[in-house]
Amino acid sequence: MIAIYYRGYILIRLKIIDSQWKVTEKLKDLKSNKLNENWHITYVTPIYGGWDLLVECKFATLEDLEKIVSFCRNDKELMQWVETTTTLISTTKNYPF
Repeated sequence: MIAIYYRGYILIRLKIIDSQWKVTEKLKDLKSNKLNENWHITYVTPIYGGWDLLVECKFATLEDLEKIVSFCRNDKELMQWVETTTTLISTTKNYPF
């Protein structure tokens, strides 16, 4: 059986200048470790402009995406650095993975 994944992109604005590498290290390669969840952060990079970081993830359900976004917003360490997020979701499954 082929796994079905969607892609999501989370834009992060930081509260603290120069915290982008701490957040990048915390998020890179993060993935679920629970049997009933199926998500993975596939890419994190600092960016220029109105946002400070771009996070790419893959997930099977909206509940899985909620786990990722909630972690970015509610993790005790990340809460010190993350001001706000915006989440974008792909409209097509498995394109391209």
